[in-house]
Amino acid sequence: MFVILVYDVGEKRVTKALKRCRKYLTWVQNSVFEGEISETNLAKLKMELDRIIVDNEDSVIFYTLRTTRYSQREIMGLRKGGQDLII
Repeated sequence: MFVILVYDVGEKRVTKALKRCRKYLTWVQNSVFEGEISETNLAKLKMELDRIIVDNEDSVIFYTLRTTRYSQREIMGLRKGGQDLII
């Protein structure tokens, strides 16, 4: 499956969240990651992030797509990391 992950995490926890997300997904831009991931690894990522975030202060959003067949990406402005990996 293809996942887009977006997070808003407190300053004290942002480095840990960044490292965990980079372990499983490709960094696209500040607090945004994407990539192909298995259901097992997605579950692991969610568990690892759950240990890092504070429920009443932080936010993590997962957009899950079963296929990228009908998706399209358009970038305006500055291009950041990860664009070359998407077909």
